[in-house]
Amino acid sequence: MIADSFNSAGDIFASLMTFIGNRIASVPNDEDHNLGHGKAEYIFSMFISIAMILVAAKLLFDSVASLIAGEKLEFSWFLVLVCIITIITKLCLYLYTSRANKNHPSILLESNMKDHRNDCVVTTFTLISVILSLFGIYWFDGVVGIGISLWICYTGITIFIESYNVLMDISIDSKTKDLILEIAHSYKEIQDVRDIVSAPVGDKYLVFITIGLDGNMSTFKSHSLADDLEKSVTKLDNVYKTVVHVEPQ
Repeated sequence: MIADSFNSAGDIFASLMTFIGNRIASVPNDEDHNLGHGKAEYIFSMFISIAMILVAAKLLFDSVASLIAGEKLEFSWFLVLVCIITIITKLCLYLYTSRANKNHPSILLESNMKDHRNDCVVTTFTLISVILSLFGIYWFDGVVGIGISLWICYTGITIFIESYNVLMDISIDSKTKDLILEIAHSYKEIQDVRDIVSAPVGDKYLVFITIGLDGNMSTFKSHSLADDLEKSVTKLDNVYKTVVHVEPQ
């Protein structure tokens, strides 16, 4: 029950970080930040993940100590009521954040959505442990505490890795890269695609493409073709902006 309460307290912190992170990320580009402030989402996601990992470590230690000491959970109908209310509340929050994430895709909203979904499961196990204590089965409470702490840690590590990858400018996924190549090869004037380089900007990517064209093609025509390619690639869902460099051959 204590582990579950810490998990809920962590949700308050995560929601606060989500609010602040989204507010900063939604600020449009300016002279100092030409590509906008989208990476703020991932910075605040890292804060959330680190807090989750620290809380998980403390809960794991306490749960193992409780299990070894053989501590007994005192049954209370009030605890049963609290668990049921928590499950209903978390389910409503999950449905709300799920709808919000569909309308406004964001790693912070997605993280919160998954967390609320997981909380429904976690609190259900907490409820089971409380009910089992009525029948003198106390060890299950410590096991649930360990399970909750490990789950929080796993979720925190997952969010940390995803945020770290974006902040370290991970490349666009291979599926999207193949789509970009397919679009580029649809232009018969493009003789080859020499390079595709990408960098994340928020939940989308800035894409740089180097193409080889006939050296006798006019400058106007080559630039016009590059502009068309940029517009076509930028239409992809996860592409923020495309820059095409032309090399004659």
